[in-house]
Amino acid sequence: MNTNSFFDLKGKTAIITGGANGIGKASCEILAAYGAKVVVSDYNLEAAEETANVINKNGGQALAVRCDNTKDEDLVNLVDKTLEKFGSIEILVNNVGGGKAGRENPSQLSLDEFKRVYDLNVFSTWRLCQLVTPHMAKAGYGSIINMSSMASINKSPAISAYASSKAAINHMTRNLAYDFGGDKIRINAVGPGATKTAALEKVLTPEIEAGMLKRTPIKRLGSAEDIAGAVLYFAAPISSWVSGQVLFVNGGGEQTLDM
Repeated sequence: MNTNSFFDLKGKTAIITGGANGIGKASCEILAAYGAKVVVSDYNLEAAEETANVINKNGGQALAVRCDNTKDEDLVNLVDKTLEKFGSIEILVNNVGGGKAGRENPSQLSLDEFKRVYDLNVFSTWRLCQLVTPHMAKAGYGSIINMSSMASINKSPAISAYASSKAAINHMTRNLAYDFGGDKIRINAVGPGATKTAALEKVLTPEIEAGMLKRTPIKRLGSAEDIAGAVLYFAAPISSWVSGQVLFVNGGGEQTLDM
């Protein structure tokens, strides 16, 4: 068995949305470390440039592109800029997402706010899949990793917009695997459990964390690097016969904000 190529990403270009911070940044860094040319896409261009600069200084190749994923022209520009710089697209990490986790009281949440969660989490993911797959087919290699969440299968109060959007990601991933599999393009999803990012820190309390850990066999919350490891697995050739799957990375347990 020749294992040298299992995680070799040399010659491949990866787009990572929401790539400037947290899970997105860790994904950029780990894919670059294994040889991929990385496009750091983020609404905050300055932060994206900081991430790209670190990768470039460490001997990798990275480009920062400002992108508002709720604007179709920005998504098209992201793909165009990637091709202009690197000439191909083999990997897409649909990491960008958001919502008011634990604060989506249905009696107070407006319809526009609900729609925006879907614009950001679901519609932009589907659209980028549509935009990049012809280029992946041309390149002869394609791996798309969509970012789901444990919220997609948990039941919790005040999170109906975010949770249902992530459940949509799960099912969309499984269906798109059929649509694009004929072009040898794999589409999978990673579902993080409670991961210590800036977004979680805004709502996490010592009491909530203690409650989460009671139902988590590995007695710690996740790190961005934990999730990036799953992204690497799906991006790399080692998972060449894996498609339509949702991998939950959660310490073996279940964490919700109402614990």
